[in-house]
Amino acid sequence: MSAVVLDGKAVAAEVTEALRVRVASMSRKPGLAVVLVGDDPASAVYVRNKSRTAERIGLRHWQLTLPADTTEAALLAEVRRLADDADVDGILVQFPVPSHIDRLRVVDALPPDKDVDGLHVVNAGRLAQKREGFVPCTPAGCMELLARTGVSLRGAEAVVVGRSDLVGRPIARLLEHADCTVTVVHSRTRDVGAHVARADIVIAAVGVPGLVKGAWIKPGAVVLDVGINRLADGSLTGDVEFGAAAERAGWITPVPGGVGPMTIAMLMANTVRAGAAKG
Repeated sequence: MSAVVLDGKAVAAEVTEALRVRVASMSRKPGLAVVLVGDDPASAVYVRNKSRTAERIGLRHWQLTLPADTTEAALLAEVRRLADDADVDGILVQFPVPSHIDRLRVVDALPPDKDVDGLHVVNAGRLAQKREGFVPCTPAGCMELLARTGVSLRGAEAVVVGRSDLVGRPIARLLEHADCTVTVVHSRTRDVGAHVARADIVIAAVGVPGLVKGAWIKPGAVVLDVGINRLADGSLTGDVEFGAAAERAGWITPVPGGVGPMTIAMLMANTVRAGAAKG
């Protein structure tokens, strides 16, 4: 078996084109503010890509870049300022932030209706109870890719590798809401391979190159690789042994070009939704 490669760039382009058409018809253009603290090269690339996509679909957008020695109090003050700005519909603080800043305090400062990254405890609670709210962008992008496979999720065995607040926990909730039977494995799981081997759907999101072995993959499974890891030679690789996994899977995402573009597309979708709520 040779897997169908799920082209995240192509799917993201379809999503953002539909958003561009929608935004063009809106009398009030939604506004997105992105805050970057420090000069981490990867974060700078992510922010630049987000700004370019926002520009392409017609959003108003602002980027606030703060020095790495910005105090937590100063960052919180900027977040509160954006929260009070009626022109701003969505606020995204690019993580990670410098170690002297408490990430959760920053997230707590975001108003839930402007938290387009879906990280606030209110949005997490809404997701847990299957209520309306903002879903974290990467898990939302994974669900969009799963929909493109045409595979029925009802009753499927899904294994999520990783339990982060950003990806692992919310994607497990979304899969559960889609009637999957969900197992979350992590660093304390005794036999990760045994769990993965029975999965119809595998979501890998731990940030460890090649952690998920190709030999573990059930024939015909859908494999979404969220990991983005930079190797010593500068190349990028995921959490899954791509070549070996692709020989067994039915569908698989590449790294790069798989889940990553979908994250930005779903951020734009959340922002448009936040703006539309204001009329």
